Amino acid sequence: MYSQSKKAKNTISLFITYAFLILFGLFMIYPLLWVVSAAFKSNDEIFKSLSLIPQKIVTDSFIKGWQGTGQYTFGRFFVNNFILVIPVVFFTIISSTLVAYGFARFNFPLKRLFFVILISTLMLPDSINLIPRYILFNAFGWVDSYKPFIIPSMFASTPFFVFMMIQFMRGLPREIEEAAIIDGCNSFQILLRVTGPLCKTAMISMGIFQFIWTWNDFLGPLIYINSVEKYTIALGLRMCVDSAAAIAWNQIMAMTVIAMLPCIIIFFAAQKYFVEGIATSGIKG
Repeated sequence: MYSQSKKAKNTISLFITYAFLILFGLFMIYPLLWVVSAAFKSNDEIFKSLSLIPQKIVTDSFIKGWQGTGQYTFGRFFVNNFILVIPVVFFTIISSTLVAYGFARFNFPLKRLFFVILISTLMLPDSINLIPRYILFNAFGWVDSYKPFIIPSMFASTPFFVFMMIQFMRGLPREIEEAAIIDGCNSFQILLRVTGPLCKTAMISMGIFQFIWTWNDFLGPLIYINSVEKYTIALGLRMCVDSAAAIAWNQIMAMTVIAMLPCIIIFFAAQKYFVEGIATSGIKG
């Protein structure tokens, strides 16, 4: 009798827990579902109801939205996004791994001071660096190009990724590298053939983070890119809002849905490596 009562109590507790988690999950995902739903609603219906089910389904918002408002379609903005994002992700992975390898495996003068400076830059808000970076890049003649994003990524300009890779490499056994030294490998060969492959999950996590952050970045392109032909998707969406007298919100939501797809596809395609990389690098919660 006591056992049945305890079992019933556990069942009720489990039911309440799952009900709470489902409601909380629906609450968190509602904005995303609203954007998808709004893409299929008429422009007049979008802000009149919180319902996710359109009264009348509109399907041409994707076609009209793709055409854009000026001489450039969203196809051009998508291509621009890939031109910007792919080099940034590639160079960030390479440069951050090299710098982290130096901090994790070598002793050099002022190493502790440089590490403190690295952590200090990690704490700085990005908004503090906006004006000095703009003055510097403008002096270099990089404004209205993708250089302010690509060239800094060649020099491990995101301290978060360097710190994440340092934490990951510190968890790797040194015995493997010592065995490689006995076999005649130098430091670069050890990184290329031993440490690098072992860091694959952390490097994939870094790539996913950087892809999503750069893909969705609005402020950076807004500051450095002036020509419409070089606009990214974020700027293209803003242009649709600014240039039209009557804003077609369903078309903007439709393009927003399409803009989210690459990030969603990459995340779920590499989800296994992403979770492993976060779990083993010590960057949790």
